[in-house]
Amino acid sequence: MMAWDIKVLDGGFSTQLFRYVGIVDGDPLWTSRFVSTRPNDVVKAHVDFLRAGADIIETCTYQSSVEGYMQHLNCSREFALGLIRKAGQLALKAKDIYIKENPSVDPQVVGSIGPYGAFLHDGSEYSGDYINRVTPEMIKEKHRDRINELMKDGINTFAFETIPSRKEALIVIELLKEYPDIKCWISFSCSDVAHIASGDDFKSTAIECYKLNPKQIVAVGVNCVNPTYVSELFKDINKGREENDKIPLVVYPNSGEKYVIELGWTDPPGFIEPLHRYVDEWVSLGARYIGGCCRTHPDDIAFIKQEVAKWRGFT
Repeated sequence: MMAWDIKVLDGGFSTQLFRYVGIVDGDPLWTSRFVSTRPNDVVKAHVDFLRAGADIIETCTYQSSVEGYMQHLNCSREFALGLIRKAGQLALKAKDIYIKENPSVDPQVVGSIGPYGAFLHDGSEYSGDYINRVTPEMIKEKHRDRINELMKDGINTFAFETIPSRKEALIVIELLKEYPDIKCWISFSCSDVAHIASGDDFKSTAIECYKLNPKQIVAVGVNCVNPTYVSELFKDINKGREENDKIPLVVYPNSGEKYVIELGWTDPPGFIEPLHRYVDEWVSLGARYIGGCCRTHPDDIAFIKQEVAKWRGFT
């Protein structure tokens, strides 16, 4: 087995934050609220994933927006922008805490950029049905606020995640032209083993996105999907490609439970293997960034780390 440079991502941030602050789901600001109200607990949740073995943690900015903060915290635009920057600072503080415990490591902080639909707080990131009601500039504006604030403290890699449509992904790639020095991955929300949430074909969209800007896009893939979908979604993307020509893939599924807007998280339809049991197959298909999303815990990341370690050296 040859060695691979595979990065372990963190897990479900809201799931871990719940341990410290109580109910998170259902809040119109979701985890973003706690950057203002419980910053120390935000740091603790980040540190938990680093101690579990994450090489990369994401900022608590998935659902951050100036409008959301202004409406729900009754604050100024300047204060709202400051909270977005603060989220990055809290993640960097967690990194510093962990490095003091483990001086030989250097984990990375990545800026979380949820889709336009996330700030709407209506579950539309799982359908993409807003995409024809908003303009490309409206979407770019939401993303710019987070990119600009997080870059002020040196964060230069971003996760454009839970993207529900090809159209929004292409808008993201257009936006990248404004920031030639940043890197990112683009991960999609998928409704089944072949389609993005909006109904677009996943495979052709993922390949198209990567080929449009391979200098800035470090990976394409999926997040917050049922883990049983992943191998089928990935299986043909790198088929027949030489190792040095493979498209790097990113995967961080949820636990297998299903999110229903009216009910919240519901039990999976049947038995689903723990995430670490899929690692070998995902790596063989081209996954180079692997972690967990909603309803996954530090223990899940620790087990993923153990599996990834097998691919980091020669055996």
